[in-house]
Formats: sequence, structure tokens, C-alpha cells
Amino acid sequence: MSPLIDAVELADRLDQIALFDIRWDLTNPGQGRRDYEAGHIPGAVFVDLDDDLAAPPGQSGRHPLPDVETFAATLGQLGISPTSEVVVYDDDAGRNAARMWWMLRAIDHEHVRVLDGGFQAWDGEVETRSNTPRPTRYPVPGVFDGVAQRHELAGRVLIDARASDRYRGEVEPVDPKPGHIPGAVNIPTSHNLTDDGRFRDEDALAEIYAHLPRDGVVVSCGSGVTACHDALAMVVAGHQMPDVYVGSFSEWSRQDLPVATGPNP
Repeated sequence: MSPLIDAVELADRLDQIALFDIRWDLTNPGQGRRDYEAGHIPGAVFVDLDDDLAAPPGQSGRHPLPDVETFAATLGQLGISPTSEVVVYDDDAGRNAARMWWMLRAIDHEHVRVLDGGFQAWDGEVETRSNTPRPTRYPVPGVFDGVAQRHELAGRVLIDARASDRYRGEVEPVDPKPGHIPGAVNIPTSHNLTDDGRFRDEDALAEIYAHLPRDGVVVSCGSGVTACHDALAMVVAGHQMPDVYVGSFSEWSRQDLPVATGPNP
């Protein structure tokens, strides 16, 4: 099954899937909920990236993973069971929704897809009432698979999914140092997308990621969110799921570690 779903198929299957709205703004996190309340795809339940898909920020980064027990409880409150067919979307071409997609895949939840093109691709009716799902009990998984820790990066191919100006250290809106992890190769999430905000096709993505090994890759970003967008693109391109360095630059830059600037790894 493709990790993507288009708006036409979604419209035909709204009554068969569990739909989640993960709109979020880096510099204004409360904006996502306001946008949801102003209008969302019918049946969608709002998911707060900061509260539902991350533990509190700290030295381990701005969006560390919650423990698996907490995440399972969150999934239960969202009405998700292991057999649920889940679709997630945002209004940023999947850059935020991919985090929930990856987290579910990391606990071996198979049926989860991202709306290709996000909320902008939806041309059907919208609703403004908030949806509250019927709680379920999601079994606690063993671990999140595919998580790379900071001390495990040496010798591995590391991808940085942030915008190129942040990678080069020309701007840094939230983290304490500008630049990137030494050795990280920049593949911005914008490379995954066409001009209309949809993912490029399999062949085009395969060309973008052709220089990478088929396995053993680690993706990173600012705080383990948009890294999942590159992971999604790699899966569409036919690669194995890469590991995700969840702490990413937000953890790295808070340690007494070297930081590189400029266009080169």
C-alpha cells in the first residue's frame, strides 16, 4: 500500500477511515488548532503535534518522542485501534503529518497514509465542529523501531531535511546555534514536492535519493518532525524506511558539540 492517498480516494472513503488534522506552525504552534476550528475535512480529529506526538522539550530536543505507554494511551484517546485505517494531513505538504505517519509505522501500525497535497488538495465540503472520537484501548507496543540516537550517528549517512538556508546557518529561528551536524547532507523537503505541494512521483524521488545506500540511512531535521517527510519520500522512492534521529539539530545544538556552516557537509 502506498504511504500516500489522494483527495479523490479520501472523499470516497471518509466513512471508512480515521482522519486526523495535524496543522501546526513552528513559530505559532496554537495556529493549527485555530485553523482546524475555522474549517477542516469532515470527520477529522485535531492532533496537537506538541502535546500528542511529543514529550516535553528539553536537552534531548524540541520534540522528543513520548514513551510508548503514553503514545498508546494517546492513540486510544484518539479512537485508534491496531486495525484502524488512518489518514493524516496538514496544510504544509505533509511536513507535519509525516511525523504521525512515521510514529505509527515505528510501532508497526501498517494502515496509515498521508493526504498528498494536504488540506489545500481538498476541494470538498469542510466543517467547523470539533470531532471527539470514541476512546479505544491501543495495546502498548514494545518500542519505537528505527530510532537513531546521537551516539549512533558516527559512520552512517545522515540526511538533514531542513531548508537550505537553515542548513547553511544563514538563519536559525528557534535553536541555540546556526548550522548543521558535521557530515550531514542536505536534502530539503521541498525537493520531494512538485510546485502544487504534492509529492513527486516514484521515479523522480528515486532519482533524488539515488546516491544513498538502500539501507542504513538516518534522516534528521530540526526536531525530528520534517525528517519524517524525507523518510516518507524515500519509502515512496522504493527505499527501506530510514532511521530517524529524533533529537536532530535541536538536541545536537544544545550539546557541547561541533557545528558546521555553509553548503558542504
